Amino acid sequence: MSTANTMRAISQDVLGGTEVLKEVEREIPKPGPSEVLVRVHAAGLNPTDWKHRANGGFLKKPPFVLGWDVSGVVEAVGLGVTVHKPGDEVFGMLPYPFGVGAHAEYVIAPARALARKPAEVDHTQAGALPLAALTAWQALVDTADVRPGQRVLIHAAAGGVGHLAVQIAKERGAYVIGTASAGKHEFLRGLGADELVDYRETDFAEAVRDVDVVLDTIGGDYRSRSLRTLRPGGLLVSILPSGSPELAEEAEGLGVRAVEMLVEADQAGMSAIAGLVAAGSLRATIAETFPLAEAAKAHALGDTGRTVGKLVLQVR
Repeated sequence: MSTANTMRAISQDVLGGTEVLKEVEREIPKPGPSEVLVRVHAAGLNPTDWKHRANGGFLKKPPFVLGWDVSGVVEAVGLGVTVHKPGDEVFGMLPYPFGVGAHAEYVIAPARALARKPAEVDHTQAGALPLAALTAWQALVDTADVRPGQRVLIHAAAGGVGHLAVQIAKERGAYVIGTASAGKHEFLRGLGADELVDYRETDFAEAVRDVDVVLDTIGGDYRSRSLRTLRPGGLLVSILPSGSPELAEEAEGLGVRAVEMLVEADQAGMSAIAGLVAAGSLRATIAETFPLAEAAKAHALGDTGRTVGKLVLQVR
């Protein structure tokens, strides 16, 4: 039970399965210069959460508190902060990968990593968006500059990043092709997808041609196979960077381009996303919600890789 000076958080001392996640009591942190303290209302989960839980990822060794998505209310501001004040409802992504810690009742964030939460949605919806929506936005808009009439192929289109990418690409005026199992096609058509490929029955690399942009959310041989769907000069954006030059070299040999990106905290991007949400052009599909104390159950569901949309912890 938290007190006036402490908070509940989901922490782990070792790497492993969902059983390593424990609810602990910690002192509420204080914001430093250019930082804000956010009272967390909702925090989304992403595949990077269960991957870090299991193998450490960028964070290496525990102990640590996971969570990059956050929606909540500013509790206090640090020295020099002018863009937010106590009482403001905000949402955003903590700096990836080292600014982690949203799976708690309070979290510290750089002031300019957060944007005003759209009044049109609640904290649960806002908390589902940041990392996945920013990834899709930075891939399709900042990197690929998707334009009206272009053909965009989105892999794992019903996933957390994928289903938001479908909506962003459609808002940009693109013709959207998605890969997903047949049972998810109706859902994706409802989001505006123009063409769908059941990857279990059809080889997308044979079925899809003349694509301007591919969003790779899967990695592995999907990247190399996707290069062959691109028209000359087309671009593949992989959100799973390997740090190897081989993909770019293979793409160059085929007369196309390939880049690897890692999502970044970005107030301007979050403000653009907030604008889409307010206009009704972007909404996260929430597969299931869990109270903070049941974070391990959320991780167990995420581990299956079968959810449609996002999982969210309702903290407050």
